[in-house]
Amino acid sequence: MGNYILQLTPVRRDLIKRSKYFVPNSLVVSRGCPHHCDFCYKDAFYGSGKSFYTCRVDSALKEIDSLPGRHLYFLDDHLLGNRQFARELFEGMKGMKRVFQGAATVASILDGDLIERAADAGLRSIFVGFETFSPENLAQSNKAQNLSRDYAAAVRRLHDLGIMINGSFVFGLDDDDKDTFSRTVDWAVENAITTATFHVLTPYPGTRLFSKMEKEGRIRSYDWSRYDTRHAVYQPARLSQKELEDGYKKAYRDFYSWKNIFASCSQDKSLSSKLSHFAYTGGWKKLEPFWNMLIKAGLLNKMLPALEFLLSHTK
Repeated sequence: MGNYILQLTPVRRDLIKRSKYFVPNSLVVSRGCPHHCDFCYKDAFYGSGKSFYTCRVDSALKEIDSLPGRHLYFLDDHLLGNRQFARELFEGMKGMKRVFQGAATVASILDGDLIERAADAGLRSIFVGFETFSPENLAQSNKAQNLSRDYAAAVRRLHDLGIMINGSFVFGLDDDDKDTFSRTVDWAVENAITTATFHVLTPYPGTRLFSKMEKEGRIRSYDWSRYDTRHAVYQPARLSQKELEDGYKKAYRDFYSWKNIFASCSQDKSLSSKLSHFAYTGGWKKLEPFWNMLIKAGLLNKMLPALEFLLSHTK
């Protein structure tokens, strides 16, 4: 259970130039996450303090009700992390005719009926932390909430509810080898994952992963000004740093190839879901010059109705 934040300073949305943003209705109704994965920056950020909070349901609903348009983007690390809070939030959102996006875990999707309640309230796209298929990697990362979970069953449940999936995958954990990249892409395509976010494992200072790798002498650089999350600053267990970085880049290229976009869309059941999938995935990675043009012209917000339309036709 989360701890209520009784008093929150209202967001000064009057200072936001809504016309400059693709999704101006972004909001946060909780802070942190109830889980404690070794590689996650969350525990390092909160230190020894409490690391998961929710606001009051009535405050969240009041803020949602004040926002114009239909689309909402919840930036919470785990929107379904407090089941009671989420249940009351979704119940209050029913009838608002919203379409929204958020993030959750495999476990929260499979357990109970909370994901159905979210779909009834308007959830149409969700970020899911699959991260790895290896039980060894999950155990070593203290990601017990994913152990013995049927990823494919979670995907089917989301597809049946008309919810698109942004799958998150981490490369470079100790059980990963040269075949991990292709296996991950193949699974994502075969299971019609709408978009995929791949990451090179990053041992953020302050995390248990960083402490472990530093103790083992595996940190190869402390000059992070030369690196970003596409590069390895440590020595992987079963890969070279170059193999990890090259595999990561290849996974992105392969997943977002036209061949695999078409193959993934073909797995969807209905024509409307196939078309929404194709438009969303293609727009995500294949139209960057178009998005750059809109940003420079100050017209990015003009595409929000198209996003709302896509999210409304995912079944």
